[in-house]
Parts: sequence; C-alpha cells; structure tokens
Amino acid sequence: MITIVDYGMGNLHSVQKAFDRLRIEARISSDPDDISNAEKLILPGVGNFKRGMENLGERGLIEALNNAVIDGKTPILGICLGMQLFTKSSEEGNCEGLCWIDAKTVRFNFEKAEKRLKIPHIGWNSLDFSKENQLYDGVSENPSFYFVHSYYVSSDDDSVVIATTKYGATFVSSVVKNNIFATQFHPEKSHDDGLKLLKNFAEQI
Repeated sequence: MITIVDYGMGNLHSVQKAFDRLRIEARISSDPDDISNAEKLILPGVGNFKRGMENLGERGLIEALNNAVIDGKTPILGICLGMQLFTKSSEEGNCEGLCWIDAKTVRFNFEKAEKRLKIPHIGWNSLDFSKENQLYDGVSENPSFYFVHSYYVSSDDDSVVIATTKYGATFVSSVVKNNIFATQFHPEKSHDDGLKLLKNFAEQI
C-alpha cells in the first residue's frame, strides 16, 4: 500500500484520487507508526518550506521518515514542496531540510535577466532527461508536466539529477538517489504521463 504523508501542506487528496484512478490502494496518514512501517511513501506538498519542516517536526514525522527512508530504505516519492524538503536547506525561511540529497532550495530571480518571467512558474513545461530511470518508463517521448512553484532545487550532486527544465534558467525538475525519488512538477495534475509515473512508482520501484 502507498502511504501519503499528511503534514498539513496541501494536495493530499489530489494525489490519493490519482491513485484511485489507477486502482492502486493509497491511504493518507499523519501517524508516525504508519510512516515508519509503510511499504512506500509519498511526500507531497504545496506551500512554505519552513512551515513544512515545522509541521513535520511538530507531528513527530521527521524521525519516522528517517527511520523508514534512511534506515529502512523504504521507497519515497517527493512532489513539489516534498522534493524541496529533501534538500539541505532553503532560502524560504532560511531553514534546514531533511538533508537527504546534496542540494539546496532557492528562489527564482529574474531581476538581471533579459526577460523577467512571472513568479511563481505556473503551467506546463517539458523535461530534459540526463539519464534513464524506471520512474519514467512508458511516458511520452517528449512529455510535459504541470508545475506550480516559486522555488526550485539546485543540486551540487549531478549523479542524482534525472531531469532538468528550463524556465528562464535551467533548474532540477527530478532527482533519484537510491530509494529516494522526487519531482518538482505535480504528476497527479499531469494527465496520462503523470499517472504513468505514479503507476511506475507503485508497481516497478
């Protein structure tokens, strides 16, 4: 069963409904025991990085996540804010993250750019893949996914980067490190390719 981590930061039911459409069982839980003993985990999220880390801490979920993901090697998929929380730190609130990947979360800055793009980055955008991964098996040849974010992940470890996306500058849009998977975009809002990604995570990872 897929366990969707409830830490009070948005879009939980959208993710669950996506699995419902795939006829894959998924539950929403904020119980540390459920997280510690999960078969697979989803860490979704929309909103503020610092508030997200505070919510995880207040609910006793940081220890539970570390127990499951780092010690138990439970597969986890981070979505949007969930992906950002995997990094070491964020400019949003000057806050430390879970420190699972060698990366930081930074804000888009187009002040010195020739073209000032809108922030947040909202809408459909393509991915440039740097390597193959089973998370993307069977997606379209040139897939587009749905993004909503003002901050993005800047990685110091190219080995974990699966895909990048261009929005003014190039940013990391998907990472994989052992049992840790993440997307900056929202697969649950990305139609057939997004559903295929979620199905791959549930059935192939």
